[in-house]
This record gives sequence, C-alpha cells and structure tokens, in this order.
Amino acid sequence: MEKKTPAESLTILSQVMMPYHASHYGNVHGGIIMKLVDEVAYVAASRHARCNVVTASIDSLDFKHPVRIGDVVTLRAKLVFVGKTSMEVEVHVETERIKTGETLPVATAYLTMVALNEEGHPTPVPQLILETEEERKKYQEAKLRRERKLEKIKKVYP
Repeated sequence: MEKKTPAESLTILSQVMMPYHASHYGNVHGGIIMKLVDEVAYVAASRHARCNVVTASIDSLDFKHPVRIGDVVTLRAKLVFVGKTSMEVEVHVETERIKTGETLPVATAYLTMVALNEEGHPTPVPQLILETEEERKKYQEAKLRRERKLEKIKKVYP
C-alpha cells in the first residue's frame, strides 16, 4: 500500500453563512460549524484512504470567536496521524468578516475517522510520510491523544 503525505489529504472548505444558519441574534449555530467540521474531515480522510470512512470520535470543540451572518467560514483539514484502520484529522476553522477582511480563529478540532471496506468492516489505510518537523510533532501529539482515548475507552468499556 502506497504511503502518502499529510499535504495530499489537505481539504479546504469555504462557505458564506446565511440567515438560515443562525439564531435570531445573528450568530451561526454551533451545530452548523460542527457539521462543516465533520464534512471537511470526511473529505480529507477519504482522500487519504480512497474508500468510505466514518467518524469514530471528535475531540472537544471550543469556540473562540462567534461566526455571524454574512461571514465566510473557512475550514482546513488534513491528516496528522494514521493507525492501522483509523486516521486523525486536524481541522482549523476561521471566520472572515467579509466587509472588513478581518479574519478570526473560531475553533480547532481533532476527529478520528475509520476506513471501511465494501462490507462495512474496518480496512487498512496508507501510512503517512512525515516530511517536516511540524508534521512529526503533530504526529506525536496525535499519538498521545490516541493513547489517552484508548485508555479512557478501556475504563468505560472493560
């Protein structure tokens, strides 16, 4: 199985936020942002695995700045870790106040996606080629997150 770089999974999604995305106060619902995070992570993981993938987990999603009607939300996703059948995707979300050009960070999320074969069973995925110090650092951080998650799962489901 061919190895791939994190850059090969890079996915960018931009979308203007409309009134139907928001509350009556003009702030976009957090659930809308969560849906976009899941969608962009799906595309990044699918590009890497070249098969169907499903979301297994998402780490916390802490909102730093509100997204408003008329803002352009941009999400950037790429793989930071690969196991045997699972992948961790890092997603950065930012909002652009289109009238002023001001760009603000909204959130960062880490999603674990699992590759599935035609029968719906987990299937192996290509390993990552880590080319930069930053990629190696993110890989190690993701590996630690994965170990903590697995320990937590063992405690909850012995």
